[in-house]
Amino acid sequence: MNVEDASRQLAVLGSPTRLEIYRLLVKAGAEGAPVGTLQEVLGIPGSTLSHHISKLVVAGLVTQDRESRILRCRADYRQMQALIDFLQAECCRGIPDRSTKSQKTLEPAD
Repeated sequence: MNVEDASRQLAVLGSPTRLEIYRLLVKAGAEGAPVGTLQEVLGIPGSTLSHHISKLVVAGLVTQDRESRILRCRADYRQMQALIDFLQAECCRGIPDRSTKSQKTLEPAD
């Protein structure tokens, strides 16, 4: 994952409604959840829900499958893990010191 992809995904998750939808889908597991169930749980209009789900789909965080008349949404766990890995990739390695080309560790604030 690169900075642009991570930034796009985090921006999409920056909406409280989209974050709530995404968390519900993560909780639902591999089976996912029908759009109707999401609408029932969240209590939001279908058009609003569709708008938010489409943003999650475009960002690659959610997939949708049609099962007859049911539209089922699923969290893309591979993408979720890629985002988490990106955020943790260089944990605690320090910030590059441009003057000396070495790594400098920031001290915690008191």
